[in-house]
Amino acid sequence: MKTFEDLGVRDDLRRAIEELGFENPMPVQEKVIPHLLGEDSDVVALAQTGTGKTAAFGLPVLQRVDPEIKKPQALILSPTRELCLQIGADLADFSKYMPAVKVLPVYGGSSIESQIRALKEGVQIIVATPGRLIDLINRGVVDLGLVHTVVLDEADEMLNMGFLDSIDEILAKVPDQRKMLMFSATMPNEIAKIAKKYMSSPVEFVIGNRNQGADNVKHIYYMVNARDKYLALKRIADNSPNIYAIIFCRTRRDTQEIADKLIQDGYNADALHGDLSQQQRDLTMKKFRDRVTSLLVATDVAARGLDVDDLTHVINYGLPDDTAVYTHRSGRTGRAGKTGVSIAIIHSREKGKLKEIEKKIGKTFERKEVPTPEHIIEKQLYNLADRIEKVKVDDGEIDKYLPGVSRKLGWLSQEDLLKRVLSLEFNRLLDYYKDAPKIDFIDEKPRKDKKEKQRPTDEEKDRRTAQRGMARIYINAGKADGFFAGNLIDMLNHLVEGKRVDVGRIDLLPHYSLFDVPKADARRVVRGLTGAEFVGKRIYSEVAEPDKDYSRLSSKKKNEKKTALPTADETTYEYFLKKSRGGAKKPGRTKARKK
Repeated sequence: MKTFEDLGVRDDLRRAIEELGFENPMPVQEKVIPHLLGEDSDVVALAQTGTGKTAAFGLPVLQRVDPEIKKPQALILSPTRELCLQIGADLADFSKYMPAVKVLPVYGGSSIESQIRALKEGVQIIVATPGRLIDLINRGVVDLGLVHTVVLDEADEMLNMGFLDSIDEILAKVPDQRKMLMFSATMPNEIAKIAKKYMSSPVEFVIGNRNQGADNVKHIYYMVNARDKYLALKRIADNSPNIYAIIFCRTRRDTQEIADKLIQDGYNADALHGDLSQQQRDLTMKKFRDRVTSLLVATDVAARGLDVDDLTHVINYGLPDDTAVYTHRSGRTGRAGKTGVSIAIIHSREKGKLKEIEKKIGKTFERKEVPTPEHIIEKQLYNLADRIEKVKVDDGEIDKYLPGVSRKLGWLSQEDLLKRVLSLEFNRLLDYYKDAPKIDFIDEKPRKDKKEKQRPTDEEKDRRTAQRGMARIYINAGKADGFFAGNLIDMLNHLVEGKRVDVGRIDLLPHYSLFDVPKADARRVVRGLTGAEFVGKRIYSEVAEPDKDYSRLSSKKKNEKKTALPTADETTYEYFLKKSRGGAKKPGRTKARKK
């Protein structure tokens, strides 16, 4: 087995990392460190979060800087404030015995004046979020003219967050003869394009397989009716007495509602989403890192760059549309060689999406039955027995109280005493789960009357329901048409007359999309979009109804031939349905007179 000395890591750095508990290099470190120290070519490294990436680029970066030069020589870009702080803290630990080397994290949400003062005093390594770094460059307080190493960490996340233009602007200030490193958990086509644009003949290191989940993460799923998802979540939490987990939800509203329900039901939970202020976000994260809360309910955007060790579970309360997002979620557990569990709570109509994720990540999900009340109570009882067995007892302090307690409880037998201790701890669980039914979804497909209208699931109704004060809008273009959020915003800006429209929640599906706008703007938006074209497809839009099956409407329209625009009074849902059956009148046609 190789050592850090074999990789060429210098004595002062080895001393610091040995004190941190680093004994032998991890796979990503074995591949990347010698290359960065001994070769000139750029590097693309594909590795999951928690595999030792920071040390893989951090140790060579520290070893290559000149402590005598008090200007930035290495630049590390990260997508979020949390990751920026984490990288900065790690590099500070690695450089414990390099007192002349200064590492500075720069990020939004913190005093820019203090960051400017630190830059003027002199730093060799800057760890930055793109927005704040551009602000400092524009103020003339950051000079990147001596930077010889640039690292893009979590490159796929930076791409998802729309930082491509910012990266362009920053790299224009860095010398062309730089060494560049890009670390990413997944390798979508856009990342390959970035590598081609910014890097010179990069060497690619892949830890595991491309876009594959971590090997030490177990993937399981529970299938329930949509209405029973929250009940299943509570049973999963109760069945893991020492759970320390992130629960991912699709929307901010779901995130806050689930967190509020968990808190109300007595769980140590909190919410993390984009509606929180930076101060609220910092407090939420401190409580979670300190394990004051054990369940963090979060959106994907809010949790980007979140670096928390020792998570036991990642729970997908709703599956993401993008497989890469699932890879990021599951990669937050099972870090640094430890095992973890990624759980998906799904309903029957999400099974196809689950199969797609399995295919992309090269892993098979194991279906399990939702824990039964009997199993949960047994698990909790054994956990209590284990805690009692291992509790530290201070004989000197506790002995003086024993005689009084013995007089009070001496009439109880050992069995009676044990029963009362257990009842004290478990009466709530026993009462809650008394006569509780099984909630697993039964994979049966009963015959249906052909004329029977299929009712939408609770999740579908939720998807079609607008947030408070907003109207939900349907448009017959989706991801299969190459239609994404940016296209929608562009159409709204160019096609809808009047003031700019504020857009809320957007759900992009394969053949149609749903999005929120203020109620007052709904009709104006529908008028502006209906009849337009998107890459040759005729657009139809309407205010969405929770009980209407838009998947059927969209499946009819995706094969529909292009025709002339209907007149203003005929651009309705009924017109298009008639038209698909060949029963609509063409605009402007009148009946022939009888002779």
